[in-house]
Amino acid sequence: MRKYFITGLLILVPIAITAWVLHAVISTMDQSLLLLPEQWRPEALIGFKIPGLGAVLTVLIIFVTGLLTKNFIGNYVVAAWEALLNRIPIVNSIYSSVKQVSDTLFSSSGNAFSKALLIQYPREGSWTIAFLTGKPSGDVSQHLGDDFISVYVPTTPNPTSGYFLMIPKKDAIELDMSVDTALKYVVSMGVVAPEVAEKIAVQTNQVKAN
Repeated sequence: MRKYFITGLLILVPIAITAWVLHAVISTMDQSLLLLPEQWRPEALIGFKIPGLGAVLTVLIIFVTGLLTKNFIGNYVVAAWEALLNRIPIVNSIYSSVKQVSDTLFSSSGNAFSKALLIQYPREGSWTIAFLTGKPSGDVSQHLGDDFISVYVPTTPNPTSGYFLMIPKKDAIELDMSVDTALKYVVSMGVVAPEVAEKIAVQTNQVKAN
């Protein structure tokens, strides 16, 4: 009975968590319907809500925004909007910082995490996986020198939070694994070994190709 119960948990828990995350994301995206005039909302037109319609609307807005800004007029409007935001105190600092991060993360040419590394953290003798994000710049580089690198140490199982460190380059060991594989290793808390993660990545890519 205990073995069957644990087997059931191993099957149902990932499904339940995935469904919960998707429900939370879609519910949040459904809030975009509030942007529509009240008389245009589904409950006013047909008498009931349509789950997921807000998610479709959000994706459509993102797509249309990207489409419109890919021409000369769109680029001009975006440049004028950014120039306006950059003149507003406090707002300019927040916007510029967020934009730099988003450009690095979502740009097709960006390299937010360029390499997977092995570093000693939080103390000597204790090792963890980190990701190379670049080199210290500005006034920081004047104090540290050129032999330092910037790394991001993710927490597990949620890699969206973590710690930003600047460490000597000699203290980091470059790993012979892809960033995706290293992320899977971190998220699984070390349960999914790098070799298994590589096989999963290959199988996923083969399915996508077919």
